[in-house]
Amino acid sequence: MHAVLLAATIPLFLGGLLSDIAYYSNYDVQWNNFAAWLIAGGMVFTGLALLSSLIDLFRARGRRKQALFTVVLLLVTFALGLVNSFVHVRDAYGTMPDGLILSAVVTVAAILATWVGFSSLRTGVTP
Repeated sequence: MHAVLLAATIPLFLGGLLSDIAYYSNYDVQWNNFAAWLIAGGMVFTGLALLSSLIDLFRARGRRKQALFTVVLLLVTFALGLVNSFVHVRDAYGTMPDGLILSAVVTVAAILATWVGFSSLRTGVTP
């Protein structure tokens, strides 16, 4: 379940970034609305993945450092995503360029958190 929650954050935040890029290129307000909803969905899955990672942190025995790093990355992703959500609540014209930059940073943070989270699932496996 943890892997599904982690993997769901990437397409939502990436969709928000692509919607912000589309809004930046033609200033159609609907793209900003799409971005706001996609970021809100990404926040839901990030929060659930953070909760799952906290549970995993207490259950981790030999890989506590990697589990802690995943929790920290998800916490950073959640905090930046929350700021990004607040930016996207503003008037559509007022979201640029802050919303675009924050969407890019949040997308990279979500990708890093998912990468570290997935690599911790395979720790200790020998071929």
